[in-house]
Amino acid sequence: MTFRFVLQLVGMFVVPLAAVIIPVLIGQNIGLYWSKKQTDIPHESIGSVVSAAFGLLAFMLAFTFQIAANRYEGRKTMLLEETKDIRIAYMRSGLLPEPFCTNSKNHLMDYVNVRAELAMDHSILRSAIARSRVILDSLWKYSEQLAVQDRSSEVYALYTTSINDLVDGLNDRITMVLVYRIPFAIIWVLFIMVFLSMLALGYQFGVTGKESFGINMLLATIFAVVMFLINALDRPERGLIIVDPRPMFTLQKELLGKQTNALNIQKNIQK
Repeated sequence: MTFRFVLQLVGMFVVPLAAVIIPVLIGQNIGLYWSKKQTDIPHESIGSVVSAAFGLLAFMLAFTFQIAANRYEGRKTMLLEETKDIRIAYMRSGLLPEPFCTNSKNHLMDYVNVRAELAMDHSILRSAIARSRVILDSLWKYSEQLAVQDRSSEVYALYTTSINDLVDGLNDRITMVLVYRIPFAIIWVLFIMVFLSMLALGYQFGVTGKESFGINMLLATIFAVVMFLINALDRPERGLIIVDPRPMFTLQKELLGKQTNALNIQKNIQK
């Protein structure tokens, strides 16, 4: 775990924590100041404003969390689709003539190994993407060569379709992981609402004389944990909350077993 990664984790928790504590303390000081200046402050109206602000804040938090949760579900669906596409491509590779059959199966095995390595170490995301693209480019070249040999072959067409599905799937996953995020506009609106809501709450604490550091820390910690969860869901490349990779590990074990059996059969034939 690198220092930069640890620093990012700390920032994901400390920034939301500060976004709550600071405005609450500011609001308390303002409330204490005005409570000394005026004695007839309408506490009921302040409570109504704070309740309305917190209701809107809860709605924004739920809305933001739903965006992150939907992206998580999308990545899970893509993983299942990917394992299915790889398995189909591997099976269709067996219909090809040599050396396309063996080479294609070896490339697909390498592709699965790359995905399994990435599931165990998310720090290699960039290199894993580059390696995956190289493998898929090689498989697509096989499709081009097969098309030159016989453009009317249904077997070759099925194989090409499978490789095309893998290419589309990789591009979709890259977009989902690295491009599509919670819009910055929503993040900014959320933090502005947090600042104003906590400022109003602190002001209420100040004018009523009910300020408490323990309550402030509890409230700040709860909000920081929620924001940390949203950030972890929105940025899977950090490896904090990931889709269960067991389907890919199962596929890796399955293909490895098939390749081992094929090698054993070939050795027996040679004997």
